Amino acid sequence: MPLLNTITTPYAEAFLQVAEARKEVDQVVEQAKAVLALWAESPELRAALASPVLEVEAKKATLEKLFTDQVTPSFLNLLKLLADRQRIGILDAVLERLLELHREQRNIALATVTSATALSEEQQAELSKKVQAVAGTDKLEISLKVDPDLIGGFVVKVGSKVIDASLAGQVRRLGLALAKVS
Repeated sequence: MPLLNTITTPYAEAFLQVAEARKEVDQVVEQAKAVLALWAESPELRAALASPVLEVEAKKATLEKLFTDQVTPSFLNLLKLLADRQRIGILDAVLERLLELHREQRNIALATVTSATALSEEQQAELSKKVQAVAGTDKLEISLKVDPDLIGGFVVKVGSKVIDASLAGQVRRLGLALAKVS
């Protein structure tokens, strides 16, 4: 188990147990995804809350103002607990671990689809069907990412399986094949 998981797992497990007891798991999972997106989009927020200069009470007040109407009370308690324990800087890791544990409990496969451009709804639906066949399960969560360096096409990762249908991957494979011939 990586070192960060030894820190994040107890928080994630405890929070998941609280959410289960309150029958808020699905709601909390959606909120965790939303908070992760906000966390990723706001480096200023991350830096301010992780700063040792800002007092714990000020961090908690900020968290309350930002999230009181956005998350469940138990989620807000987790945020304040992380601030109290000087762990708010690893909020993203705690929430990622929470989502991993949730997927493990529900036997949900995670597929990461990285494409050169944003996919349309129709493309997403078609790709979802294909990825379900690869994953061998109906319970599938798809994470979409855009990476212009792929030039065209997409890369799908499901567990240890990787399907590289990108133009960059084809160019790389062609280069390796030419290197073997020479």
